[in-house]
Amino acid sequence: PRRVPEGDNLILAPADGKIVDIARALDGPDGKPTLRIRIFLSVFNVHLNRSPCRGRVTNVEYRPGKFLNALRPEADELNECNTITLDPADPIPGPVRVRQISGVLAKRIVCAVAGGANLAAGQRYGMIKLGSRTEITLPEDPGWELLVGKGDKTRAGRTILARLKHPTAVATSAAPQASTQATADPDSDPA
Repeated sequence: PRRVPEGDNLILAPADGKIVDIARALDGPDGKPTLRIRIFLSVFNVHLNRSPCRGRVTNVEYRPGKFLNALRPEADELNECNTITLDPADPIPGPVRVRQISGVLAKRIVCAVAGGANLAAGQRYGMIKLGSRTEITLPEDPGWELLVGKGDKTRAGRTILARLKHPTAVATSAAPQASTQATADPDSDPA
């Protein structure tokens, strides 16, 4: 069990691991720009996946494939994967997609939700069995404040990846952006 940060405007890490890539303004499946965050799970990480936000599952899509090292670029297109699509609760824009990608040691993806399921932020929905990657894709929005960077470690359901600032906060906020795990996850060990 994990204490989930409160806030309807937060996107939480869907997996324990290390952020290996953050990309903005990518073309999404619907042709609209997206923000994508990739998290690599080593064999030493907990492999449970958790919902990044509150919302309703609109689609679950499994794709069989290979079991290449999850850090290799071709793993995106060739490896076994499972994608859940969420219609998030307000104010988060949607859709939010979370993709479980198998790795060289991961021979099984488990997803315990189906279309129509309602998930709470931080709720467990599945797991990947060893050495894999989980990525989250959000609609690009100028209001996203990233609270993590490449190389940061994440804890599923605990680490805040991004915060959606309200339009008035975007215009008036002068606070610096947090860029470390310690700021994003108040329970993290400073060591």
